[in-house]
Formats: sequence, C-alpha cells, structure tokens
Amino acid sequence: MRWLVVAALALVVSMSASHGGVRKIVLMINEVGQSHPGPVIVTNAIVLAMQSDPRFEEEFHWENLDAVDISDDSLNELRDSIIQKYRGHKLDLIVLLGPDPLRLLLDPSKPFYPDVPVVFCCTVPGQIDQEVADSRSTGSWFQLDPAKTLDAALRLLPDTRQVFVIAGQSRYDRGLTALVKASINSYEPHLDVTYLTDHPMAELRERLRHLPSRSIVLYVSFFKDALGQRFLNATEALPLITAASSAPVFGISDTYLGHGIVGGFVVSSEAQGKIAARDTLEILGGRPPQDIPIVHGPSFYQFDWRELQRWKLDQSKLPAGSAILFRQSTFWERNGPALLTGLLIFSSFALLAIYLLFKQKQLKLARSQHNQLSGMLITAQEKERSRLAAEIHDDFSQRLALLALGLEDAEEKIGTSPGKAVQQIHGLLNSASEIGADLHTLSHRLHSSTLEALGLVPGVSALCKEFASQQGIEIDFFPDSVPRTLHPDIALCVFRIVQEGLRNLKKHSGAAKAKVRLRGTRDKLLVSVSDEGAGFDLRQLGTKEGLGIRSMQERAYVLGGRFEIHSEPGKGTRIEATVPLEPKSERAAG
Repeated sequence: MRWLVVAALALVVSMSASHGGVRKIVLMINEVGQSHPGPVIVTNAIVLAMQSDPRFEEEFHWENLDAVDISDDSLNELRDSIIQKYRGHKLDLIVLLGPDPLRLLLDPSKPFYPDVPVVFCCTVPGQIDQEVADSRSTGSWFQLDPAKTLDAALRLLPDTRQVFVIAGQSRYDRGLTALVKASINSYEPHLDVTYLTDHPMAELRERLRHLPSRSIVLYVSFFKDALGQRFLNATEALPLITAASSAPVFGISDTYLGHGIVGGFVVSSEAQGKIAARDTLEILGGRPPQDIPIVHGPSFYQFDWRELQRWKLDQSKLPAGSAILFRQSTFWERNGPALLTGLLIFSSFALLAIYLLFKQKQLKLARSQHNQLSGMLITAQEKERSRLAAEIHDDFSQRLALLALGLEDAEEKIGTSPGKAVQQIHGLLNSASEIGADLHTLSHRLHSSTLEALGLVPGVSALCKEFASQQGIEIDFFPDSVPRTLHPDIALCVFRIVQEGLRNLKKHSGAAKAKVRLRGTRDKLLVSVSDEGAGFDLRQLGTKEGLGIRSMQERAYVLGGRFEIHSEPGKGTRIEATVPLEPKSERAAG
C-alpha cells in the first residue's frame, strides 16, 4: 500500500513539471509517514492544489520521522540530519504534519531553516510543550473535543454506566490520552471511567471481549502496546480493537471511520488538508505567514451507518447536523436508477411516437395549407395581372393615345393658330404630369422606392401619408428606436405587413382612424397596425382567412418571427408581428 501512495505522489510531481510556472521547492515533514491515512489526505490536498495552480512548477521532498515514540535526543539527531540533507536546497516552504515535526521549530538554540516560511497542521494544542510563536509560521490546529464524542455516545446509549478508554504506550499515544483525560474528567463522578492503556494487544482484546453490560469504548490512539509491539494506528490496531469489543466503540478522528467505530465528534484530516493547501498557495504567492491567522480546523459529528445498525442504535438521537457515512442502499436506491432509466426510455419512445404522429398530422395539414395557399397565390397573381393589364389598357393606354392625338392636333395648329397650339400643349403637359403621377402611384404600390432609398421609417411614413390621402383615413405613425439601417429582407417584410394591414383595415374595419407602430429592441423589431373599427370573432378566422393574413404570417415566419391577430366584435383589430433584426437564414449560417 505504501509503495502505491509514493508512486502516485511521484506521478503527480512529474505531471506538474509541465506547468511552466515559477519553480517552488517544498519540504514536507510527516509525523508517521504515508502508511497512515491522515498524512495521505493532507499531503494529497497540498500536492493537488499546487498542481492545479499554473503559477508554480513544484518540486516536493518528503521526510517521514516515524516519530510517534521518538526521544528528544533522537528528534535532535533527525533535525540535524534533515538540515544536513537539504543544505544545498533553496527551500521555499516547509510543511509540518504532526506534533513532533512541529517540535523541530521550538529549540531556539538550534534554528531550523529560520529564513524559510512554515505551514503546520495535524496537531492538537497541548501535544507540544509550547505554542508556536514563530513569526514565519502559520497553520491550523486540530479541534479535539472528546467530551462531545462522549455526549453523543450517551445520547445513543443513555443507560451507559462504564466507559473504557483505549490507548497505546507510545509518546504520541500517552500525550493524546492526557488531553482526552482532561476533557472528560468531569464525567467521572457519574460514570465509571477505566483507562486500558498498559496492556499487550492480545490481553487487551481478551479484556474487551468480556466487558460488562451498559459499557462503551472510547478509542484514542494505539501505535505501540505495553510489550513494545508497533501498530498502524487506524488501519491495524483499531480493527483489532473493534472486532474484539463486546461494546460499541467511539472515536475522535475521521480516519477511524470505516474501521469499526460507531463515530463521534471527530477531528477532520480533510479540513486540515484544505487549510494547509490554502496557506501553502498564499505563502508561495507572496503573502507573509504572519499575515495569515492560525486557525482551529473544524471537527464534525460523523457516524458509520453500518455500526449504528450493528448495535441497533437510534439515528434520531444523533446530534443535529450529524453526517452518516457508509449507508447501505435500499432495493429502490440500488435498482431505482435502472428502473427509472427503463421507465424514462419507455416514456421517451412513447412520447417520440406521439410526437411523430403529431408531426405527421402537422405535415399533412401544412401540405394541405401549402397547396391551398399555392392555389390562392396563383389565382391572386392572375387576378393582379388581369387588373394591371386592364388598368394599363383601359386607363393608361387610352390616356396616352389621347395625349398622342392632342400632340398631333397641336402640331397642325402651330402654323395657323400658334396661340391655340400653345394653350393646347399646356393642357397636354398637365395630362402627361397626371399620367406620370398615376404611374408613380402604381409603381409605389408594387415596390416602394422610398423604402429602398431612405430606409424603413421614411418608407412606412410615406406609405401612411399616401394611404391617408387616398383613402381618407387618418393614420398616426409612431416609430420608436428603429435602427437606421436594416437588412433589406427585414425592412421589406415589415413594410409589406404594414401595407397589407392598412389594406385589410380599409376593406373590413370601417374605421376612420388607425395607428401604426414600429419599435426596436436589442435584437427584434415589433410592428403593429391597430384600429377601433368593427373587429371580428377570432374563432371565425379559420373560415374567413384570406390571402392577406396568410401572406403576413408567412413573411414573419420565414424570417424566424411571429405574427398575431387580436380582435373582438365591436372593439377593433390589432395585428402584431415581431421579426428578428437578422434573418433566420443568416443566423443559421453564422
């Protein structure tokens, strides 16, 4: 297991070399090394934080003191060895995980890299003889509160009469046991508290198999038993203890969860890792350590669902905010996603079938409407051609013929009656001007030159004035925030909608006044033509819908817009259209 962790860390370091940032050399000194889950969690948090920061190209070095039972003399020798080993390195940061690495800073007679900033973590206040007061250091303390773990245990097991505290004989074990004892000392008048701290592992396990009823066990730390046999605390000693215990076992660290404890108010290695990673990045980024406050990392109520079930403990009695880990899923939780997926797939196919049937019906209706519209367009085109042909033949052709005859007559009179010839030519000029004006009106109905030359607002304004003049209907035109330049397709669409709306108004409403509005927004153009005339019932629109309404709808839809009609009998009519400022075809191409 250990070589896997080291290999993974080496891989992380090699991957980080491609950052291209400023190289930073970090020395990490661990109390117990990477065989224990706590240091692994903290180390990984720091390494990953630096790896993800493009400012740095990191170089890590690790020293594992294996110092849970080290003497002061041996610790001094380790200090000298580390100083000698890294004498040629320009360290940018030292990270200290645990109380013994922190002791390396506390001997003023033997400075330990005095110019290198330090981040410390994974230590309980009181595990060392004095608090860190070095201005070059910052970090976080474990928030150890065994009394809260005991309170939680008593909530679950209110009939408890005896508490057995389990700890080993290493210096680390003894120091932590002293802190636990001071924390729960006030419970001893009400509970029988027994400290099982001086037994060999085999004897201790045998004792745990025969605990009295109404007992609980509080596991502290166990790196070495009374015979000097060493253990990995969380992953080796603790499973032996919980497997033998005839009473529920509670603990003080999140790394104990999953190894047989019910839970408790546990210190968090994950929280220590996050704080240490944050402090590391800030210091390497240039912030002085003395400007970063030393904090107490949070602890949490956490419990193992499997152990709660094993000891038949009521989860409702847990402290508020407790996290329950390793919860085994129910049948629905295990199979629910698959069942939901199957149901979703079945529903999707059913909805797809309904959608396809609906679309098929829509397609048939659209084809029918298209055929009907095509027929109406052909008929309308032929009628318009006939009307134009008749108008040109019966009106303009006759008037031009009369004009030609008048010119011939004037020519004959020039020699004999010049005065009459001049008078006749003046009349013919007026006739020619009238023909020109009527041709301009006819041309404007077919295509607005004002729209093309000056833009939409002048074009619609001219249309409204001409319509009002010809039809005797007062037209109020209100433009608002309309862009000066518009795509030609957009301008023509809006112009034709207004033109057709006014024709329908004249034909059906009987109103003497109408309003035309144009309003521009950030990406759309809104047009409306309204009157206070006769109106009609919208339910009859399908039976009475003519080519004009369809042409307005189609013009708006082709450009990706919308078209609506609002009307009630006796309350007038309002047609509204909204079109984008950029045609749909060009948006799709873009």
